[in-house]
Amino acid sequence: MSLLNRYVVRQLTTATLYALVALLALYFFFDVMGQIGDVGQGSYNNAKMLWYVTLQIPAHAYELMPLAVLIGGLVALSQLAAHSELTVIKTSGVRLRRIIGMVLQFAAVFAVATLLLGEWIVPAVGQRAEQFKLNATQDKISAGTRSGIWIKQNNDIINVAEMLPDSSLRDITIYRHNDNFELTETVHAAAATPLHAESGNDATWHLQQVRRTELQSNRAVAAHADTLEWPAAVSRQLLNVLLVEPEQMSIAALGTYVQHLQDNHQQTTRYELAWWRKISYPLAALVMALVALAFTPQQTRHGNMGLKLFFGVCLGLAFHFAGRLFGFSSQLYGIPPFLAAILPTLLFACLAVWLIRKQERR
Repeated sequence: MSLLNRYVVRQLTTATLYALVALLALYFFFDVMGQIGDVGQGSYNNAKMLWYVTLQIPAHAYELMPLAVLIGGLVALSQLAAHSELTVIKTSGVRLRRIIGMVLQFAAVFAVATLLLGEWIVPAVGQRAEQFKLNATQDKISAGTRSGIWIKQNNDIINVAEMLPDSSLRDITIYRHNDNFELTETVHAAAATPLHAESGNDATWHLQQVRRTELQSNRAVAAHADTLEWPAAVSRQLLNVLLVEPEQMSIAALGTYVQHLQDNHQQTTRYELAWWRKISYPLAALVMALVALAFTPQQTRHGNMGLKLFFGVCLGLAFHFAGRLFGFSSQLYGIPPFLAAILPTLLFACLAVWLIRKQERR
């Protein structure tokens, strides 16, 4: 990498990091305001609230990365233009193609960071954050990353290992006790589904592939059953800590689950859309860098930097809401998930290329 490339990339990267930190600080403040009302529930105190909000930072960083690239790129390139550095670079023989290459080199770093956050860091940290808050606010629930979730209901202790996006449970174990809290029976089921999911009634679950072991005075009696109705008044809200949201699943996990739904002849649109968005979202950093270059004026000595920053934020928000709009349209009107996921990025990329070419002709 040449000296000029390193200088431009460093300026762009520094400005983007400042923008990302500022945006995260703003979101941190809003999260604190939103969590204050929960302080005092169980052992959820101010220190635990601040730690929970801190664990939300990777998820916010993932969401805000393209916006930070846009704002940072716009600020850095505007400063280069204001100091006539951009003019000097162009008049010294550096072609537009090379300038675009430098901008894309800078954006590629944040695209890779977005991919790493979305695939490994956000799912793990997000689940740990919800488990941490649940442990602090609920006295009868213990959630662990490896052991699943533990729930005490009357004289029963229930362990649920996993909850899938369709609200079905996997690997459930029930420990039944008598009034003296002596273990009398264990029930293990490979899977469970709510019998009345349509009406929202969670009081009865349909257990599948059940193994029961009854502990008698001098022996243990085992029995097997294909299905069993389980009257467990466990709120689905308490189990949502195990719910793997499509947006938080990795590309590989989403692909596996989409295949599972297809094999069982179930609706896959939401998960296919999430899969394509996971693939295309890192590219948004590259596109936002091009948009920043496209909207960088040649001379900003008399320009209003605050207005340009506001315009940059509006562009980033437009991109964010365009993605959501196309996502809803895909589910409502049957737009192919691939098209709904890639179209906002493609439209902004075409806009950036058109404006760059128009600016160069001048």
